[in-house]
Amino acid sequence: MPRTLVLDGPRRLRLHEQPSRPLRPGEVRLRARLSGVSHGTELSLYRGTSAFNDKVFDRGLRAFVTPHAGSVSAYPVTLGYEMLSEVVEAAPDVTAVRAGDLVHTGTPHQEETVLDVAASLAATYPLVRLPTAERPERAVFVSLAAVALQAVHDAEIKLGDAVSVHGLGAIGLLVVQMCRLEGIQNVFAVDPDPRRRRLAAGLGATRALDPTADTPVGIQIRELNGGHGVDVAIEVSGSDRGLQGALAAAGLGGTVVAAGFYQGGAANLRLGEEFHHNRLSLIASVGGWGAPDRHAPLWDRRRVMDTAARLLYADRVSVEGLLERRCLFDQAPDAYRWIDEHPQAAVKVAFVY
Repeated sequence: MPRTLVLDGPRRLRLHEQPSRPLRPGEVRLRARLSGVSHGTELSLYRGTSAFNDKVFDRGLRAFVTPHAGSVSAYPVTLGYEMLSEVVEAAPDVTAVRAGDLVHTGTPHQEETVLDVAASLAATYPLVRLPTAERPERAVFVSLAAVALQAVHDAEIKLGDAVSVHGLGAIGLLVVQMCRLEGIQNVFAVDPDPRRRRLAAGLGATRALDPTADTPVGIQIRELNGGHGVDVAIEVSGSDRGLQGALAAAGLGGTVVAAGFYQGGAANLRLGEEFHHNRLSLIASVGGWGAPDRHAPLWDRRRVMDTAARLLYADRVSVEGLLERRCLFDQAPDAYRWIDEHPQAAVKVAFVY
C-alpha cells in the first residue's frame, strides 16, 4: 500500500500505509517522483513552534483563536506542499491533464495522491502541468518561486530602486534573482552563512553582506549605497532578528516586506529606532489562507503559479546548486531530524520516491 508521512506531535514522525481507492469523476491518481521540504513552514510544525500548535485560524473572523476545550487536536497532521508527480490514471471526464503528464501540486509528502482536478486548480498552490521531464529538480521549487514572486509583487519595486534581501534560503535566493529581472539598481543579499552569500553572489546579487559583522548591516548598506538606506527591504528569513535587520536597512520612507513565517514573539525588534524615525511602511506578504493578491483580480493564484513555473522552466531564475541533499522517502523521519539539528547545512532537501 502507498505510504504518507504523518506528524503525530512535535518531532514525532512516522510513515503510514493508506489503501488506494478507485477514482471518482474529476479525479486523477498521481505517483510521487520528488518532493521538497520547506525549512520554514514544515520545520515550525515539526518543532511545535508554529502558531497552529495551540491555536486555529478562523477564516471568518480572520483571527487566531484558542480552540474550545475538547476540540480536535492539531495532530496528527501531514507535511509538505512541493510535490512533483506523474499522472498515472485519470477519470474519463478529466481533460486538464492525462496519464504520463508531470505535474507540480501543493500536496503532502506521500507516495500516491488522488486529487480532484477542479479543486486543485482553485487551491492556494494549484496544480501546474510541467512542460518537460528534463531537470526535474526545478519542479520542487515552483511553490517557493510563487512565494518569492508574491513578495516581489507586494514590494512594488520600481526600476532603479535599491533592494536588500534578508535571508538566503531557497526563497531568498529566488527573490534576489527576480529583483535582478526587474532591473534593480542594487540588490544587497544578507545572510550570516558564508556559503549562502556565495550562492547569492553567483546568482546576481550586487553585494552579499554578513549581518553578524562588527558593522551593523544597515550601516554596511548605507556605506555601499551612497549614504542611503534601500528603497525596499524584503525579509524572508522568518526570524525577528532578520526583520530588525530589514527595518534598519530601509531608508527614509522606505518599504519593508515581511515574507517570512515568523514564530513566537519578537524580542529582537526595536520599533523605536529606524522603523519609527524613518517612517517605514511594513507589509506582510502571504498568498494563502484566503488572502487575495494585492493586484487581484488581475493576479490570482493560478497566474502567480503559472508565472513562477515559467520563470523556472525558461531558466530566467536558476535553482542550480540549491537542492543540496536528496533522501529516499523511507528516510523521511531521519531527514527531518537532520534538518532540525543542522538548519544551515543545506539550502534545500528533497525526498526521492
